[in-house]
Amino acid sequence: MEAFLGQIGMGLALGLAALGSALGIGAAGRAAAGAWAKDTKAGKRLDYRYIIFVSMPLTQLFYAFLLLLIGLKAAVYDPVNVAAHAGALFSIGLACGLGEMFSAWLQGLIGAAACRCVSESEGANPLVFLIIAMGIVETVGLFSFILLWLMLPS
Repeated sequence: MEAFLGQIGMGLALGLAALGSALGIGAAGRAAAGAWAKDTKAGKRLDYRYIIFVSMPLTQLFYAFLLLLIGLKAAVYDPVNVAAHAGALFSIGLACGLGEMFSAWLQGLIGAAACRCVSESEGANPLVFLIIAMGIVETVGLFSFILLWLMLPS
């Protein structure tokens, strides 16, 4: 039974990260659709840069998937160790999932603002600055994965 708690924690990491990625992609996707509609109405070409903003929140799901694979590998090869550390695995999975969820969600909100910024900027190209802003939030997701991975019981 205790091993099950540890496995649930690893699943929580993936589930919460997927929720955050979906929310982030949804926020940025709605903004991109509005910007494309505005560009089409103005007779402009559709701008590919919006795809960058829409897709960036997906990476947090990948980080949580890596933690899930690493954590469940331990469960397959040493179920006794997993049972002994079930509480730690549950906590690590939950913490990683929450870190990835909020990182992806907020990255999507920044991506939505970035779509508006690109859409309304006349002649300027703010793309690099916008990607840096989104990258800072990405760093939170990356650190959530790396630091919690290092805390996994061996």
